[in-house]
Amino acid sequence: MVGRNKTTVDEFILLGITDIWELQVILFVLFLLICVTSLVGNLGMIALIRLDFRLHTPMYFFLCHLSLVDIGNSSAVAPKILVSFFEERKTISLPGCAAQMYFCGVCIITECYLLAVMAYDRYMAICNPLLYVATMSQKVCVQLAVGSYIVATVNEIVLVSSVFNLHFCGPNVINHFFCDIPPLLRLSCSSTTVNEHVLFTIGTFIALSTLVFIVVSYGSILTTILRIHSSEGRHKSFSTCASHLTSVSVFYGTLIFMYLRPSSSYSLDQDKVVSIAYTLVIPMLNPLIYSLRNVEVKDALKRLLEKIGFSHQTQLDAINSV
Repeated sequence: MVGRNKTTVDEFILLGITDIWELQVILFVLFLLICVTSLVGNLGMIALIRLDFRLHTPMYFFLCHLSLVDIGNSSAVAPKILVSFFEERKTISLPGCAAQMYFCGVCIITECYLLAVMAYDRYMAICNPLLYVATMSQKVCVQLAVGSYIVATVNEIVLVSSVFNLHFCGPNVINHFFCDIPPLLRLSCSSTTVNEHVLFTIGTFIALSTLVFIVVSYGSILTTILRIHSSEGRHKSFSTCASHLTSVSVFYGTLIFMYLRPSSSYSLDQDKVVSIAYTLVIPMLNPLIYSLRNVEVKDALKRLLEKIGFSHQTQLDAINSV
């Protein structure tokens, strides 16, 4: 993957977000809080889904994988960012740069496909409820999830290979806080026209194909919901989609702004802020969105807390009775 025989550069220097010490301290505390909240939130979501049998449905099966991908996405970037705040020389090796780019990319692409699969799940649940159980069987759900990971892996191998087959002869300073494709292409001594076309083509296909699929699915869902005569029934159907739609809006809005633009319009300083959103903020927001706007998740959390409280009270009663 990494063409060492083609380059004289064996490491890159990351400029990071800022070189102002006071601001670095503030950002370190802020990013640490974001990372901890993201890790606790996503692990908590996975644990809650696994512990509550009422959440053992296709929708929450995919949500579990979405949380897993969010953990992977933030874990690929966050440790290096946090450590870099205390490093005078923020370096990353060539293999480390390739690995960071690869794992971050796989998680982002997988999330695109998982969001599309979750839209299909909502389409089947609302538009074809009689066929839902048969169509969204456990076997099908596993195949859809595994397929998302496989497709993401293949696509990212192509992207990373195309980047690290370029000739890097210096400079080796990346105007970013992690190894992303656009700023890295600017450092190549080779022509990057083909690579930019590959990035734009693959990125456009993945983002637009999954987004169009989501829009078409929700178009059918909206049509079906509007036919429901009961206002309570319409509200219930809308509520099952609200969390997913919020995640889709935040994720795709950020992704399209970041990658689906002509190279001439790139502003690396501006892109740093956007990159923080999809590598750190969105992984933190997803569990919050699904816990605050989803009645079933809130009920499951309430039952778990009551169960823990009951068990604790039972233990206290047992101790007092001795």
